[in-house]
Amino acid sequence: MTTSLLGTSFIGYSRSAGTEPCGNAVQPGTGSKLEPAYLTATPDEVDHAMALAAAAFPVYSNLSGKNRAVFLRAITTEIETVVDDIVERGMLETALPEPRLRGETARTTGQLRMFANLIEEGSWVDARIDRADPDRKPIPKVDLRSMLRPLGPVAVFCASNFPMAYSVAGGDSASALAAGCPVIVIAHASHPGVAEIVANAVIRAAKLTHMPEGVFSVLYGGGRKVGQAVVKHPVTQAVGFTGSRAGGTALMDSAASRKQPIPVYAEMSSVNPVVILAGALERGEEALAEAFFGSLTLGVGQFCTNPGLVFLANGNGEKFLTKLKTLIEAGTPGMMLNAAICQSFADSTAAFAATPGVETLARSTAEAGPGQGAPAVFIVSISDFLKNEALQSEMFGPATLIVRGSLEEIEAAIPHLEGQLTASLHATDAELAANSSLIHALQTRAGRLIFNGFPTGVEVCNSIVHGGPFPATSDGRSTSVGTMAIFRFCRAVAWQSFPDAALPAELQEANPLGIKRIMG
Repeated sequence: MTTSLLGTSFIGYSRSAGTEPCGNAVQPGTGSKLEPAYLTATPDEVDHAMALAAAAFPVYSNLSGKNRAVFLRAITTEIETVVDDIVERGMLETALPEPRLRGETARTTGQLRMFANLIEEGSWVDARIDRADPDRKPIPKVDLRSMLRPLGPVAVFCASNFPMAYSVAGGDSASALAAGCPVIVIAHASHPGVAEIVANAVIRAAKLTHMPEGVFSVLYGGGRKVGQAVVKHPVTQAVGFTGSRAGGTALMDSAASRKQPIPVYAEMSSVNPVVILAGALERGEEALAEAFFGSLTLGVGQFCTNPGLVFLANGNGEKFLTKLKTLIEAGTPGMMLNAAICQSFADSTAAFAATPGVETLARSTAEAGPGQGAPAVFIVSISDFLKNEALQSEMFGPATLIVRGSLEEIEAAIPHLEGQLTASLHATDAELAANSSLIHALQTRAGRLIFNGFPTGVEVCNSIVHGGPFPATSDGRSTSVGTMAIFRFCRAVAWQSFPDAALPAELQEANPLGIKRIMG
């Protein structure tokens, strides 16, 4: 590996001198500690990082979209020069395979380029212009012009299950930087080395493009200590988080209890229900079972979009269940991201298996080794499912719960589900037409509806919605993937009766940037 790891935080353009250890990365399965030992940012260093971000904000937020786009593209270039180091360290820290890490790195750089294109073009600011009309009766009309402006410094928490795409330079950081907000990242203990490699790349890009110091910092020390300090700090104006419901709600509570409450955009928990109707089964039950099994076990079930809940009408799907049982029993255990996730998966599947009314349809017959999770599938009646809210819990691993009932009971149950990132419906076109109320019910519970497909595989594009009603996310009006993610870190500002020369370029009469504007 060409990158030298120091184990210290990035305080703007400087490295911290913290002395309190926060731990080493641990190799999944073996439990071996990886060097170096990482050091916790001190309270003074946290304050310094926040002061730098506060000073950087008025400079960075007033840069043109084109200048910020140069910075984002420079980050992609710098990341691409160290992709081999990311893969080498990432395989040690997470046990993820090389193709997954290379693919996730490409997704990260592609996302940065997507935001660069968005802000370079400029129309995303939603410029609106209502010209003055002094002759309007009975009251003259004033000149009003508005657009979106960045909120301020943003705290971003790295996710355990995505060392690149939801971490140092992932979607939250990319969208916040694109909006014009400095970013303070809290590194995750599962992959601190990857975080350091990427942080070095971002800092190099910031220096090369002459960004103000403080536009980016990365702090080690964990969410409970350093993370909470950043969220409570008066400089912080918004939070991006991907992780557990407990972690997300703790941040929401901290942000709400501040003297100045701030928004927390947390992606937390989703079981991504799949509804299978008779027509889809008639096309081929075994093929459907194979496709479902592939989605369930992808990434050892450690994606936020793995399907953890299936509704299957009574009297249908026996071949589907038989094939799925065969696949599960022959399924191979896989290495999970860390010991805590592995233990949580073991605990949650044991709890499901012991729940009254729940039957274990199948488990992998292969013995799971240290740190591994093995496929499992459970089955329950819809009446027992509705009696026990715990059966809506996310197992976060290669396990799912199948709920049996009549189609009428299934439709009636959907409104009782918690909020979800996705909801999938397998049906024919004729069944779609005949079940509009079912589709509407699914729409109220999820951010993305999928027809004849499965939820794994998130397309990073302009129209993607990766959000949903609580607890899928803390704010169901937002997305953490795609260009709409930029709107989380902005607020609308209006200029009334300002002279043209004093207006932002986006609102000036001549439209010097050539962007799309709403004219009143």
